[in-house]
Amino acid sequence: MGQTAIGKSNAKIILIGDHSVVYGQPAIALPLPSVTTRVVMAPAVSGQTISSRYFDGPIAQMGQNLAGVAALIATLLNRFDAQDTPFAMTITSDLPAERGMGSSAAVAVAITRAMYHFFDRPLTRDLLLATAAIAEKITHGNPSGIDAATVSSDVPIWFVPHQETLQIPFTLRGYLVIADSGIKGQTGQAVAAVARRKMAFPQVTTQQIQRLGELSHQARTALAAPDLMHLGQIMTDAQDQLRGLGVSSEELDQLTQVARQNGALGAKLTGGGMGGCLIALCPDLATTHRVQASLLAAGATQTWTEAFNLEEEPQ
Repeated sequence: MGQTAIGKSNAKIILIGDHSVVYGQPAIALPLPSVTTRVVMAPAVSGQTISSRYFDGPIAQMGQNLAGVAALIATLLNRFDAQDTPFAMTITSDLPAERGMGSSAAVAVAITRAMYHFFDRPLTRDLLLATAAIAEKITHGNPSGIDAATVSSDVPIWFVPHQETLQIPFTLRGYLVIADSGIKGQTGQAVAAVARRKMAFPQVTTQQIQRLGELSHQARTALAAPDLMHLGQIMTDAQDQLRGLGVSSEELDQLTQVARQNGALGAKLTGGGMGGCLIALCPDLATTHRVQASLLAAGATQTWTEAFNLEEEPQ
């Protein structure tokens, strides 16, 4: 203890399984290592302070919007019997809030890693996820756990509700463009809309949800094969199903079409829908740059790119 400690995490996106996961179907989430959250915890002469995008000052004065972070820090200080240890914590993040990229989970994971490092305690993956859940439960009420599992991972996560998350083999080579539609996602409204649709049109809605589940299984195979072309087709098929469920939007429909017209192998919304982000799969860097430029010209407010060309097994 007493040395400056650093904790890191990354963004995440749902590759496949958006909405169908609510009904027990599998989903695959991808970590985005180029979009990071970093927590630096340094010794201080007195006080316990935090510096971040949303708050700057004593931890005891953090507002309700950071209640999850405050509870996590307090829990760990109690766990380490360090309630009075002075420190200065700085949180920097590339992740936008409320865009389905796991920003709150990324902060919780990075804080947990930094504090365990600062107090020189061993941290297993299971303990990391259980600890990050302290903040996530306050922030999200009843989180699935997929966010924390993915923002702390180097490889894709296979997630089935009420089952253990798995890190899955990943040999894909290619590029992913993530674009912000500029419209805030409406996850709660979108989930409610699917539930109403299932009541009104049970047969067709159930078929769409089951088809999304089948696409998740196909995507897992394509990631491991690897089969970039097939994965692109799977993504476009998933977008068609999600549009049929009523959770896309005019903006997302237009932007996914623009991406495909400019060389993307496939494109779909990611996350709750009715706004938020979309993802587009590209075979090479030239196509990636063209897709990025075309999306920005068509109204996307921000883009990120992730290169998937590592051939490593899950740790």
